[in-house]
Amino acid sequence: MENHLTASERVLHFLKPGMHTLIQDLGRPGYQSSGTAISGALDKTSAAAANWCVGNPDSTPVLEITMIGPQIQFDGDCQIAITGGDLNPKLDGKVMQSYQTINVSAGSILSFGKLRSGCRAYLAVHGEWQVHRWMKSASALSIGDVDLVPGALIKKGASIAIQVTDTLPEVLTHHNPIKSWPDTLTVHVLPGPEFQSFSAQQIAFFFNTIFTITGESNRIGYRLQPSLLEYVSGEEVISSGIIPGTIQITRQGQPVILMADAQTTGGYPRIANVVSQDLDSLGQMKPGDTVNFQIVKG
Repeated sequence: MENHLTASERVLHFLKPGMHTLIQDLGRPGYQSSGTAISGALDKTSAAAANWCVGNPDSTPVLEITMIGPQIQFDGDCQIAITGGDLNPKLDGKVMQSYQTINVSAGSILSFGKLRSGCRAYLAVHGEWQVHRWMKSASALSIGDVDLVPGALIKKGASIAIQVTDTLPEVLTHHNPIKSWPDTLTVHVLPGPEFQSFSAQQIAFFFNTIFTITGESNRIGYRLQPSLLEYVSGEEVISSGIIPGTIQITRQGQPVILMADAQTTGGYPRIANVVSQDLDSLGQMKPGDTVNFQIVKG
């Protein structure tokens, strides 16, 4: 997005884009009836914490930084915060504290090192982000090769302008509820609409197996291994509504946890649904990490 620099603008220049750096906010709920994914930050708690540290409303865009971080140069003084996964952030080569306001000087460069914990970090910058929006959200969303929000997928040489009208008078420190994100997560679920269509053996396998997140996983869904034992697909389910956290079982018996960019309807049987409180923690899991499921008893 082209912007003309003014005295109140700060521009982030991306010297390196990182592995998968996206502009995200809280998403676009309310448009599922038109077939539009909710999207938004996979770890909304961390995204909101980053915005809190820089005095922004929760709905302000942030950068969602996945596994390998970008290199960013700031053209002016500004205030930033990083939360979520530990990607070893450094400002001008010095280790940067997370979950607090950081004052940045003009010309400074933010970089990231080796991933140490979690999967996704969130970068907030104080001010009003001058970015494109689609259906009232700046969150990146693609259909095939078409990016519905121009500029939301960060590429080398990209820039983001942020309108700044004031500065925070003091450093804000937010409590970090998790110092080190686990590589294994117990995920709490409720029975899905087709839960009763699975055999007792399949249900027992589902709740007594440690599943591995495969490399085919992304923001649409996490594919898990192993597949259900001796699973035989029954009659295809009429396409029905799904939401982030729905766990479908494919024809091959593979569980798939649908995430923020998932479609709004699906035809695979839904064995369970992740409780909303566990979705943010799932957003910090990466390929090779493991999950097991525990049913929530009413």
